[in-house]
Amino acid sequence: MSVRMPSLVPPMLATSGALPGGSGWGYEFKWDGVRAVAYVADGVRLLSRNDRDVTGAYPELGELAQLLAGRRAVLDGEIVALDAQSRPSFSALQHRMHVRTPSAGLISKTPVRLYLFDLLHLDGQDTTSLPYAERRDALQELQLSGDSIDTPPYWTGDAGRDLATAAADLGLEGVVAKQLRSPYEPGRRSPAWVKVPLNDTVEVIVGGYKPGAGRRAGTIGSLLLGMYDRHDNLTYVGHVGTGFTQTVLRDLQERLNSLRRADSPFGSPVPREHARHAVWVDPVLVGDVAFRTWTPDRRLRHPSWKGLRSDREPAEIRLQT
Repeated sequence: MSVRMPSLVPPMLATSGALPGGSGWGYEFKWDGVRAVAYVADGVRLLSRNDRDVTGAYPELGELAQLLAGRRAVLDGEIVALDAQSRPSFSALQHRMHVRTPSAGLISKTPVRLYLFDLLHLDGQDTTSLPYAERRDALQELQLSGDSIDTPPYWTGDAGRDLATAAADLGLEGVVAKQLRSPYEPGRRSPAWVKVPLNDTVEVIVGGYKPGAGRRAGTIGSLLLGMYDRHDNLTYVGHVGTGFTQTVLRDLQERLNSLRRADSPFGSPVPREHARHAVWVDPVLVGDVAFRTWTPDRRLRHPSWKGLRSDREPAEIRLQT
């Protein structure tokens, strides 16, 4: 039975865990980009993970409508930018993901690609209740590949460990395992999908910064980071002072200048050496950091800044206990 194409399908989310094995799983590479659901009818409409319309930010992805040649579909995928070695680079994507209407020069300098990995609706048929393996095979049959669109393969059987090794060798973010018989569960973080990152990364909220000194005088020395606990208190989880380029520092400084406030937004104490000269800001910016491990008192050890995330809301960023 034909059904009307949906206007909104919240993306299904993965849980974190160890790499599962066995015959009931499929495996994909984990891409370091931003999630997007594409709605294709007369043209292409792209919604981010938090349902923001980002169509205008990535005009080259309109190619998807041409590849579908009049067919109507809802597809799930990841927008990535590639580095000089053709590997997805979140730092490269930073040049595009915060620009609402990119110039032709920026599009040429930092092109993006949409890696498709799921099919949610096709020509009046809701496919979310179909098993993952059937949805994936139907997606492959569409042969959606072009200048800015790709449909990467998936693997089954005992391929999980080999794929994780390949991801490490290629410098990719990790692997996602998906139960072959699982339906697509819109908006739910489901154990049917398991993300296995090779490097620890975490999303954090910027609650302030320490002014820089020396070569960083007049700009940011380090960002003060937090996450919400189960009582909705912003908990201090550490500071990050590495991973910034001069361009990133200037952009952050401009954004934070308009967010200044008189008091700390943190509901837990910030160490005196970081609080003494801190500039406090409203906790509205979300970013990614890579880090080595958590300390016993739940602080990030050796964090490095990766970039801002416009596709996440601060209320989503939770400290796991």
